[in-house]
Amino acid sequence: MASAASKLRAEAGLGALPQRALAQYLRLLRLYPVLTKAATSGILSALGNFLAQMMAKQRKKENSRKLDVSGPLRYAIYGFFFTGPLSHFFYLFMEHWIPSEVPWAGVKRLLLDRLLFAPAFLLLFLLVMNFLEGRDAAALSVQIRRSFWPALRMNWRVWTPVQFININYVPLQFRVLVANLVSLFWYIYLASLGK
Repeated sequence: MASAASKLRAEAGLGALPQRALAQYLRLLRLYPVLTKAATSGILSALGNFLAQMMAKQRKKENSRKLDVSGPLRYAIYGFFFTGPLSHFFYLFMEHWIPSEVPWAGVKRLLLDRLLFAPAFLLLFLLVMNFLEGRDAAALSVQIRRSFWPALRMNWRVWTPVQFININYVPLQFRVLVANLVSLFWYIYLASLGK
């Protein structure tokens, strides 16, 4: 009888793991909002690049287990130092500059995000990745000419509905997390542009 009770307690503890993880995340978010969002961005960005590599290997039917560790590392650096902090402050700025009470606030926020932040953020991504890959300015120029407009058009298609919901219906403290989760797939797309 004692073993059945301990087994039930162990199963209950395992079921409580997601709740404990969420409680810990919320605590860290409250105590260290920028650092928590930066770390989350870094981890999910690296995971996105890792998944892109795995999908590319599967598509090419490669059996090698070798992984380009520098890819996830570059994406982790970008997520930690740029995506997390910049997104945190951009969402705060939007909330302050275009409060909910302003007429058409949701549309104005969306236009600010889509027409100013998205192109600037995409250019920053290309610039930082070019630098982290050790390429020169000529390579950056080629990459921008080749990738910027297709990536921006795809960004507008994919991110516009996501950002409309995120900006207008997701609580402020969770907007970076929501964007990070969608970015997991977005970084898979961006990583495929670099090949």
